[in-house]
Amino acid sequence: MSLRKIRVLIVDDSAVVRQSLSDVLSADPQIEVIGTAGDPFVAAERIREQIPDVITLDIEMPRMDGLTFLQQIMSQHPIPVVICSSLAEEGAQSTLRALELGAVDIIAKPRFGTKQFLEDSRIVLCEAVKAAAASRMQSLLPTRTVQPKLTADAILHAATGAMLETTEKVVVIGASTGGTEALKTLLETLPPDTPGIAIVQHMPELFTRAFANRLDSLCHITVKEAEPNDTMLRGRALIAPGNHHMLLRRSGARYYVDIKEGPLVCRHRPSVDVLFRSAARYAGKNAVGVILTGMGDDGARGMLEMKQAGASTIAQDEATSVVFGMPKEAIKLGAVDKVLPLEAVAGAILGLTG
Repeated sequence: MSLRKIRVLIVDDSAVVRQSLSDVLSADPQIEVIGTAGDPFVAAERIREQIPDVITLDIEMPRMDGLTFLQQIMSQHPIPVVICSSLAEEGAQSTLRALELGAVDIIAKPRFGTKQFLEDSRIVLCEAVKAAAASRMQSLLPTRTVQPKLTADAILHAATGAMLETTEKVVVIGASTGGTEALKTLLETLPPDTPGIAIVQHMPELFTRAFANRLDSLCHITVKEAEPNDTMLRGRALIAPGNHHMLLRRSGARYYVDIKEGPLVCRHRPSVDVLFRSAARYAGKNAVGVILTGMGDDGARGMLEMKQAGASTIAQDEATSVVFGMPKEAIKLGAVDKVLPLEAVAGAILGLTG
């Protein structure tokens, strides 16, 4: 007997976008588009007729904006919502507010481009919807098709030469669905002398900068979107820029990050696997790896390599994860030393790096 398809309602004021999203999602055998709506009032009617498993929602719409509609959904009948937003930096703050209100993910609206760009967009969109359908919804809070997957070897170069000894600790963190709020909870509790942190959060380009700026305003540590050759410093967290891979590197005793383009790895760019495998190679036992809430298996193999290289590894537990996919896969591989509730992760990091 075949599994029931994920039922999706598309809400966007653009007929072209509605059609594009519908075409992409309907082509996936696990997804069924049960309706589209040009504004939240029409969407409310559609929901009364049939409750979807997932809603894709635009922020800027006539008659009622997406944020207001999202608040109503979360207060009355929580349904997993994926924000489908234009790649506009000025709208990033509204989109981040949507995540705080309970939306589970952000995706970029489909744009015309190369065949590879459209294929990448299709993979990201369908994965986001499947992750949302699997998410654990909380009111006012925030089996799948196997795609061809490249490994992090597509991004990493072969290791070269011996490195100088260093005892400086570094922390690498990976997260996906539900990760924006999890990262906020984690980073807000860290003191100013925390070892340098590198973070991959699956998020579209332009939104990562606004996300980093938002965290920077809330945390004791400094948070910024990573740039090429940024040094890993105590009291600073670097967030991988959307649509780019981020790798940890070493030059003598200095750790820094490298920002690269390249293919999707584990269906993502940035990929947690790429960051974790680079940490295994260049930091080894000096690294602490943390894998947080998220769909899929990105980061699992990279975390196993970290553990094999002598690093300490932590996974968020199921009870506090919006989606337990990524931590679960790392645990299944035997890559995890400690499985902890989110509120205990900061203390564990400090204990391992003190």
